[in-house]
Amino acid sequence: MSNKHKILDAILEQGMLPLFYQDSEEGSIEILRTLYKAGVRVFEYTNRGKSALPNFKKLKEIRDAEMPDLYLGIGTIKTPADANAFIEAGTDFIVAPIVNPAVAEIANKIGMLWIPGCMTPTEISIAQEHKAMLIKIFPANILGPEFISSIKDLFAGQLFMPTGGVEINAENLKTWFKSGVCAVGMGSKLISKDVMSKGLYDELFDNTKLALELIQQNK
Repeated sequence: MSNKHKILDAILEQGMLPLFYQDSEEGSIEILRTLYKAGVRVFEYTNRGKSALPNFKKLKEIRDAEMPDLYLGIGTIKTPADANAFIEAGTDFIVAPIVNPAVAEIANKIGMLWIPGCMTPTEISIAQEHKAMLIKIFPANILGPEFISSIKDLFAGQLFMPTGGVEINAENLKTWFKSGVCAVGMGSKLISKDVMSKGLYDELFDNTKLALELIQQNK
C-alpha cells in the first residue's frame, strides 16, 4: 500500500482531521503533543502566518523524535512555491482551500495525497480530473450538510470532508456523516483562540477525546 493510501486510510479511520496555525513555536508544539496524547494520529498544520514554515520544521522534528506513528500534513497550500517549500520540509500530505492544478501536478508526481478545497460541483469535477482522492468541502459552514446530500450522487464514490461549521456535539456530527461525508475537518471549534492564547491544554485534551469518541459513534 502506498503512503498516500495509508494516510487516506488514517484520516478515514480517525474520522477527523484537526487543523490549526499559531505564531508561537512553543504553543504549536504543546498543541501537537496534546492532540497526540488524546489519540490523534493524523493532523494538519496550516500555512496561515509568517512562522508557518519554521514552525512546521520544528513540529516535524518533534514528530520524528516523539510520535513516529503520526502523519503530519500542511494546509492552506495555494501555490506551487508553497507546495515545494513544505514538501522539502517533509510534509506527509497537502491540503488546500482551492483547486490549483499546478499544485495537484506536484503532489501527483511524487505520489503525495493532495486534498483540495471545493465549493461547487464544477470545482469538484476539476479536482477529480486531477486525481483528488479526498475533497475538502469549504467553507462548510456556508454550504451545510444539505449541499453534500444534494451532490453526492453526482459524484458516486467520491470521498468528502467538510471543514468549517463542524461542532463537537453528537447531533451536528451525526448530521454531517448522514449527509455522506467520510471525515470532518476540525479547526477553531476544537483548537479555539482561548486554547491557544491561554494554554488551555487540559481542555483541548478533553475536547479532543470527546470529539474522537463522538465521531466513532456517529460516523
